[in-house]
Amino acid sequence: MRQHTRRLLPISIFCLALATMSGCGGGSSSDTPPPASAPAAYWKPALGDTWQWQLKGTVNTAYAATVYDIDLFETAPATVQALKASGKKVVCYFSAGSSENWRPDFSGFAPADMGQDLQGWAGERWLDTRSATVRKIMLARLDLAVSKGCNGVEADNVDGYANNSGFALTAATQLDYNRFLASEAHHRGMSIALKNDTDQLKDLVGDFDFAVNEQCHEFAECEGYQAFIASGKPVFNAEYAAPYSSDPAARAKLCADANARKFHTLVLPLALDDSLRYSCEP
Repeated sequence: MRQHTRRLLPISIFCLALATMSGCGGGSSSDTPPPASAPAAYWKPALGDTWQWQLKGTVNTAYAATVYDIDLFETAPATVQALKASGKKVVCYFSAGSSENWRPDFSGFAPADMGQDLQGWAGERWLDTRSATVRKIMLARLDLAVSKGCNGVEADNVDGYANNSGFALTAATQLDYNRFLASEAHHRGMSIALKNDTDQLKDLVGDFDFAVNEQCHEFAECEGYQAFIASGKPVFNAEYAAPYSSDPAARAKLCADANARKFHTLVLPLALDDSLRYSCEP
């Protein structure tokens, strides 16, 4: 992810999820418990669904968006239920590829599973996604999402192999990990977004239910997402560049391109705190 905005949730809300973990020792991914024998039925966002993304502050529930993408740890179950009661679908965000030293389950990561710092993000380090310990923690996070009533999840930082992670991660190990996340989310009755990982879009479009992207317009990375659109799976895009918020002509050009691609594009602040929002919805 090109942007991270989180605050600490009291540890008590995570106890149920931690109870599902069998230990914190290292090991290979082959030690990870197998998924259930058959996936549960789950909600899948439609190509025309709209979205709102807010990870910091009290969630503004007033938007007409179909899908709300909010922080797994920050958001109280009552907020999730209130959104669902108003007809919204709720996607819960967590980082699947980095440790964050302010999260309540941080102590569960083995030191050997934490690699290089994420540049620009204090307290955050890349994870060895081959590790059984890492995968058990992610299973607990998925269980927490179920306990809160999330319809889907957004698993962030799932492109460690393409970054300076400090581990010998490869395209193959990344595909294995990302498919592990998708399978486990589906077996728990939740949809899952593919977050960024632009080099593996075609490989993973069949495993994920929708895409969440940051700044593909700014960095000319949007073309690969047509694989999702062609499969009837929505692309939820956020752009942060200052001209998109300050220059109506630049924003109009952005929105024309986004709408031609059938993307759902929002211009948002880096803080994702609802202090600014422009929608490209026609």
